[in-house]
Amino acid sequence: MKINTDGVLLGATATANDPLNILDIGTGTGVIAMMLAQRFPGAHIDAVEIDEQAALTSAENFKNSPFVNRLTCHPLGFEEFFNLYPERKYNLIVSNPPFYINSLQSPGEKLNLAKHAPRGFFASMIDKVAARLTANGALWLILPTDTAGLVKTIARQHYLHLQKIMTIRSFSTDAPHREILSFGMQETPLINDELIIYDGHKIYNPQYRALLKDFLTIF
Repeated sequence: MKINTDGVLLGATATANDPLNILDIGTGTGVIAMMLAQRFPGAHIDAVEIDEQAALTSAENFKNSPFVNRLTCHPLGFEEFFNLYPERKYNLIVSNPPFYINSLQSPGEKLNLAKHAPRGFFASMIDKVAARLTANGALWLILPTDTAGLVKTIARQHYLHLQKIMTIRSFSTDAPHREILSFGMQETPLINDELIIYDGHKIYNPQYRALLKDFLTIF
């Protein structure tokens, strides 16, 4: 789970108006946080990770990156982080969260922690995030399509407005399998977008290549 398509897509697309303070919830090995540091040279990024080994890895990756002075890894769950720093507000909050709700548990404690979340996880995260966004701030998530429906409902209950949906398909003929969602405190016209990853077997779509060319050496 060091680098995955979901993570790099979120890292390449999440944005906000002049995001000087960014929070990455569940940073894993720190890929999304480092991508955001690359995209927004004036930003400081707090990266929260509850898994001890992943947090150690992300801290090491941050130390060896050109962005070391603007990245901080916190080996905590997001609830504990928010309790420790009640005054912090963010222009941009991102998360590639655990999303297999009510599914069969995968073998291995780490994989379970990363991949299986109770329904209450999203309610708790949205509740706390809504209180930490600046007035023009944005929350960006990448989720499977079925989980995205649940999260949209929870966000409405916490007065977060859906501002953008990017639908992700592997191939143009496939059903969507992911949605990148952007929420904010302000109600704005909803923007719908779509991204197709492949044009053929191992042939990347030009839009996908253009989105990730500044981050992946294969492009």
